Amino acid sequence: MAFILFILLSFLLQGALGELVCEELSIGLCTFSIGSSGKRCLLENYVDDNGNMEYQCRTSEIVVKSMNGFIESDECMNACGVHRKSVGISSDSLLEPHFIAKLCSRLCYNNCPNIVDLYQNIAIGEGVYLADLCEVQRNMPRRAVAHFLSSGAASGPISAAEAPSII
Repeated sequence: MAFILFILLSFLLQGALGELVCEELSIGLCTFSIGSSGKRCLLENYVDDNGNMEYQCRTSEIVVKSMNGFIESDECMNACGVHRKSVGISSDSLLEPHFIAKLCSRLCYNNCPNIVDLYQNIAIGEGVYLADLCEVQRNMPRRAVAHFLSSGAASGPISAAEAPSII
């Protein structure tokens, strides 16, 4: 019920406030939000003139097909095990069994399409289908990371001795 109320309030606020522009979002709402342009918002850090670490919300080039002007709910953030102040998002989190368990939980996977879509695209970039990874997670939780690694995804650096020679 709270999730439905949040979605309704998001739509009402969007209409009342106009367009959702990533650069105008607070740091606490940036990550996992989608601007009215349909592009994902991205939290970046930088060092200011005084040498202090600062954060800014920027519009990324990643376009989302089915949502725009969207701020992710706290319920989904908690259900999926993600954090609002995440700077940059990579496939590394798909190597963490605890994260995969939360992302693949029915509460997250079935109710949080924004987060699932993002990680689905990240997994595809690594040659893995999130649906397959979640199926392994549900049936054999200890094998999920091994499944991800066996796909050839996220392989680490190799030494010069291990590198194939080019003739």
